[in-house]
Amino acid sequence: MRPDRPDSSTSWTAGRSQHEARPAGLLYELDGRHITDEPSLFLALGEAVNGPGGYFGGCVDALADCLRGTFGYTGPATLLWRDIGPAREHLSHVLTPEGEPYDLVALVLDVLTEGHMRVTFT
Repeated sequence: MRPDRPDSSTSWTAGRSQHEARPAGLLYELDGRHITDEPSLFLALGEAVNGPGGYFGGCVDALADCLRGTFGYTGPATLLWRDIGPAREHLSHVLTPEGEPYDLVALVLDVLTEGHMRVTFT
């Protein structure tokens, strides 16, 4: 097995083109300790899926596009979200540009689920 090709028991890591198609069934790991605002949420998701500096959406609509598009992701897959507490604390009561409150964490989890990414928490 090539070192940049995972088997079903390993998580996907950097070292390949972000647009390279990957097999379904992979495990991605997200470190949530530093997610305190919207940019840090999408940065963490991008790095979880596409490695350091990786992109996987910069907003909810772009995330949905990445889950359906050519950003290397093939569902179904699993996202292991380590330490969701900071994201829930800081992003569960955010405001739209019009001043309406919403739960960004819940919205992102819904979009991930619709994109065939199962999310588990530790």
